[in-house]
Amino acid sequence: MATSVSARDDGPPSPGAPDSRPRPVRSGGADRRRGRLHRWDVKAAPYVFITPFFLTFAAFGLFPLVYTGWLSLNRVELGGDPQWKGLENYTDLATSEFFWNALLNTFTIGVISTVPQLMMALGLAQLLNTRLRGRGFFRVAILAPYATSIAAATLVFAQLFNTDYGLINSGLGWAGLGPVDWETSKWPAQIAISVIVIWRWTGYNALIYLAAMQAVPHDLYEAAALDGASRWRQFISVTIPSIRPTILFTIVVSTIGSTQLFGEPMLYGGSVGISGGSGNQYQTLSLLMYEKGWVTGALGQASAIAWVMLLLLLLLGAGRVLVARVRRTKLED
Repeated sequence: MATSVSARDDGPPSPGAPDSRPRPVRSGGADRRRGRLHRWDVKAAPYVFITPFFLTFAAFGLFPLVYTGWLSLNRVELGGDPQWKGLENYTDLATSEFFWNALLNTFTIGVISTVPQLMMALGLAQLLNTRLRGRGFFRVAILAPYATSIAAATLVFAQLFNTDYGLINSGLGWAGLGPVDWETSKWPAQIAISVIVIWRWTGYNALIYLAAMQAVPHDLYEAAALDGASRWRQFISVTIPSIRPTILFTIVVSTIGSTQLFGEPMLYGGSVGISGGSGNQYQTLSLLMYEKGWVTGALGQASAIAWVMLLLLLLLGAGRVLVARVRRTKLED
């Protein structure tokens, strides 16, 4: 009996039968290595995924920023070697009438274009938020100006505002008014450029407001209607407070865009667009930076202007955060 059992245990298994012989016990080293690799994979995988972004940002964002800051502390000309000047470029800007003129023009064009733009966007968004026939078509149509090329839109408006044969002056003549010099006069030129900006960005902001309005709970409107509030009162007391964060966001983004305004005034002025007109009447900070860097070749001064623009935007952002914090503090009190 024992001999037969021993022969069965020691012999090879029959064909087709399962192998019942004992298997060697696997050592714990492979399991430990596998667990260690798993932990490294869990920890390192997120960093691997975000590495391309940081490499791209370092190459095209951080390095140009740092290098521009270094150039702003030097006297740099095209084809020449840098010469250390410290803060001289910044002090020159503080005493330059061209810089203050460009800063004032940037502010005025920004106000003229941003305030009407956002107000019109609010009105359009409220209109498209109602039960309007064909509102799907209109929602797409108001985005068409944003998809239009800056060059094409500016050239069309430049023809409309032409002093000699433009359609705007023709309409003023039919109304019994005299022609307006939309090109060489300061305020008419800035208004014309602001009209281009308003036409191009109003629909974009309207869609942002529309998305925010559709997220407002309908219960608030029903409660206001039960209290006897009219459509206008619901818009003022319900819609505006509910989308206030979105409004602040569009104000900040529009302010940043107006600070960096470049394409519209340059193309509107034609041959004198880089200098902002024959008398610098609508030269913005971006145009002045381009003129200093690539027309006169003063890359150090152009870099200083770029950093001043960055500091202005940072101040605007800090002001926005401060206002939000003060408002939050008042609500908590």
